[in-house]
This record gives sequence, structure tokens and C-alpha cells, in this order.
Amino acid sequence: MLRVKNLYAGYGKTDVLHGVSFEVKVGQCVSLIGANGAGKSTTLKCITGLLPSRSGSIEFEGVSLERLPGHQIVRQGITMCPEGRQVFGGMSVLENLKMGAHTRRDANEADDLSEMFEMFPVLRQRASQMAGTLSGGEQEMLAIARALMSRPKLCIFDEPSLGLAPKIVQEVGETLARIKARGTTILLVEQNAKMALGLADHAYLYEAGEIVLEGSGTELLSHPEVSKAYLGH
Repeated sequence: MLRVKNLYAGYGKTDVLHGVSFEVKVGQCVSLIGANGAGKSTTLKCITGLLPSRSGSIEFEGVSLERLPGHQIVRQGITMCPEGRQVFGGMSVLENLKMGAHTRRDANEADDLSEMFEMFPVLRQRASQMAGTLSGGEQEMLAIARALMSRPKLCIFDEPSLGLAPKIVQEVGETLARIKARGTTILLVEQNAKMALGLADHAYLYEAGEIVLEGSGTELLSHPEVSKAYLGH
């Protein structure tokens, strides 16, 4: 579904990515793990059109994404649930959800709203509440539901557990598993390596803008370097 090949990117004169290559197959959950500043979020910005790459290629279902603006990338079938949730705080929960369907041209928004309220009952209870007044966990659920409202083929999650209590982190992990089970392909960037690798069909370890290790989620969970550096073993 997604093929990133020999990707170089950065900010100003600073290079961040140094020849990153990976693939995401249909129906998979692929996790990118690594320390802060390793280049994971920069990769996502390149995929979603928020940052131009310096060289390399990004293809989604055989279509090059490098010169497409962000809204056209969404229409191709890619949506990102951003780091820090970034809900529209001055808008209601319902308005935030409708914003997720902004680029759609079909008439099934009402059905999808019902599905999101069934998947996230707390959002139904808070439908008229301003999003900025929700708890961190509720905002994360809203950000996830808003992303799903675009009916993505590939849903990208950037640090969905960031700043959340352990109980809520577990709920986020369970939610991502349910999303995968409904047929949505997932690309996950996550500091919580245990959760990310537990969900992953395949995973890649970033260090200093390069991928230094890859394998199934199970293989990386049991790898000595990953266990020592990211799992505290």
C-alpha cells in the first residue's frame, strides 16, 4: 500500500532523514519506534505533505505523493491522527467529528457519525461540549474518531499515548487493535515501544535518521538491543 524509498529530509540546513526505506502492506499495522529526535515524526510529515522531502520517493497504491498538497493526500486515502491530539478546542465534539469528513463528497456522514459514537460512547455523551474542555484521554479518542471520519485506507498515528495515564494508554492500544480489526491499515509512531510492538505486524527501529533494525513486532520485542534500550529489561 505504502512504499517509502531512500527518503532524505530535514529542516533548513539540518538533515534529519538519511535514506529511510520501508513498506506498509494492506491490512497491516506497521510501527516505527526509536528515541525522540530519531526522525519518526519527520517521516510522517513527508508522507502527509507537511514537509517536502529532499530526495527519495513516497508511493501510495502506486501513486507518487511527493508533489501533492496535504488535502489531496487525504483524498487519496491517508489520514493522520497528530501528536498532541490537536483538536479544535473552540468547537464542539460534533463539529470536530464533522471536520474529519470535510474532504469527502459522499452522503454517508450520518452513518459514520453513528459508528463513531458507538465506538466511543463518551463522545456521544460529550457531543455538544467544547473539545478544549475534554480530558486528555477524551481528546485522544476524539482525535482518533475525527481521523476515521475521513474513511481512510491508511490511518497514521503519531504518539497517540503521549501524556496519558497508564489506564488510558491501555484503552488507546485496545482502540488501535479494534481499528485494525475493522480493516484499516495502520502506520504507528509511538514512544511506548511495548504497546507499539505488541500491535505491530512489522516494525522498524530508527536511530539518528536511519532505520537500523526491522522485523515482526514479536521479533523486535525479544531483540536484546530493543529490550535493553526501549523496554527497560
